[in-house]
Amino acid sequence: MSPMTVLVTGGAGFIGSHTCVELLEHGHEVVVVDDHSNSAPEALERVAKIAGRPVTAYRADLRDRSALDAVFKAHPVDAVIHFAAKKAVGESVEIPVTYYDINVGGTTALLSAMQAHGVHRLVFSSSCSIYGDATKVPLTETDPAAPTNPYASTKWICEQLLADMCRRLPELSVLALRYFNPVGAHPCGLLGEDPRGIPNNIMPYLAQVAVGRRERLSVFGDDYPTPDGTGVRDYIHVMDVAEGHRCALEHLDDEKGMRVFNLGTGVGSSVLDLVNAFARACGRPVPYEVTGRRAGDVAELVADPRAVAAAWGWTAKRDLGVMCRDAWRFQELNPSGYAAG
Repeated sequence: MSPMTVLVTGGAGFIGSHTCVELLEHGHEVVVVDDHSNSAPEALERVAKIAGRPVTAYRADLRDRSALDAVFKAHPVDAVIHFAAKKAVGESVEIPVTYYDINVGGTTALLSAMQAHGVHRLVFSSSCSIYGDATKVPLTETDPAAPTNPYASTKWICEQLLADMCRRLPELSVLALRYFNPVGAHPCGLLGEDPRGIPNNIMPYLAQVAVGRRERLSVFGDDYPTPDGTGVRDYIHVMDVAEGHRCALEHLDDEKGMRVFNLGTGVGSSVLDLVNAFARACGRPVPYEVTGRRAGDVAELVADPRAVAAAWGWTAKRDLGVMCRDAWRFQELNPSGYAAG
C-alpha cells in the first residue's frame, strides 16, 4: 500500500512505541502525541534509532483540543492509531472517575478533532478485558461484553461510542483490536516495557524481580478454577501486536463502518507457567508469594484468533519462551529502564 502519515496517540508507550517502529520500517510517516504520564520521551529516541528514521512527537493531553488541532493542522494525517489511555485494572477500581475522564474523554476529543480535520480512518486499541468473567474459552468477537472493572468498562464504552459514530458518519472506518496480554520487547533490547513506579502488569514486575529491583512477585490468588489455581491469560508478543496494528492500517479501507477483531495466540498460560518460563529465560528462579485475589480480575481469558486470520492472514508467530527471552533481554540491558538511557 502507499505510505501514509499516521498519527499515533500514546506512541511513546509500550505497545505504541513498538508499533511506531513497525510503521516506520514499512515506509509510513509517524506523528506521535503523548503526555508521557506513563511513558518516557527516551522511548521515541530509541524508536528512531531502531528504525533509522525520525519520529515527529508532540507532548500533549488528548483532551487539550487546541493542542490536538495544532497537530492536525501541521500534518496531512491519513489515519490514526489510538493507544493513549490509562490501563491498570487495579488502579481503575481505586480511581474510576479518572479512568472515564481520560479514556472516554480522550477518545471523544480525538474523534472531534478527526471530524474537524477530515480524517476518517481509525484503529482503536481495545482490550480483551471487556469480555469480563468469561463463561467459556476461547473467546470470539461475538461473545458478550461483561466488563468487571472500570478500565474494561471504559474500553467497552469507547467501542460502543465508535460503533455509533460509524452508524451516523458513513465516511468513518474504524477497526477495534481487542488484544489479550501483550508482553515481551523488541528483540534488539533497546525498546521494551518500562512503566512508571510499581508495574501494574506481570511481565515487567517479573523482570524487575529477576534483575533485583524488587524482592518478589505477588501472585494474586491461587484458588481460581484453573489447572494450577492461578489466573490464565493469552500472552502475546508485543511485536506480534505491532504487526497486527500495521495490518489493520492496511485493511481500514476494506469496508466502511466498525469492525472488531481479537489479537491473541489462542494459547492460555497461567501465572505460574509465566513465572517458570521467565525463570528459564533469565537462568535463575524468580521469587514469588501467593496473596489474595485482586479486585476486578477474572479466572481465564484466551482468544479465538481465527477471525483476523481469515480476514487478513495475520497470526501471532512468537511463543511464550520468545516473549520471556525478549523481555529479559530488555531488562538486563536496561536494569533501571529508560531512566539510565
